Amino acid sequence: TGHRAAARHRLEEAIATVEDEVTRARDVVAPASGLFSTDACVRDIARAAGVSGSTPSTLTLDAVEQAFGRLAALAHRAPTSHPGLPADAGFAAALLILREVMHHLHCTAITVPA
Repeated sequence: TGHRAAARHRLEEAIATVEDEVTRARDVVAPASGLFSTDACVRDIARAAGVSGSTPSTLTLDAVEQAFGRLAALAHRAPTSHPGLPADAGFAAALLILREVMHHLHCTAITVPA
């Protein structure tokens, strides 16, 4: 329906915008750099991806891609919550940005402290 098409379009626009910005950073980031984050949004992404613990956790690109795939699937369905994904725009934006950063800067994992 119209809502799903609009959601898909917004997601595609967001991906393109973030890709453009992340691509600019390729020249200033060493290839295969490690990532580390204490940000609460990244911890939420790790939990949604099934990565959590009391010690530092490693959130892989594959786990981020799987979580993003679930988010993208929401754009193709009616607007209902999806198990394991917070239903807020901030989470969706953080997940999109993290995915694009990891993908385009060739980062295979991010360390998330407890």
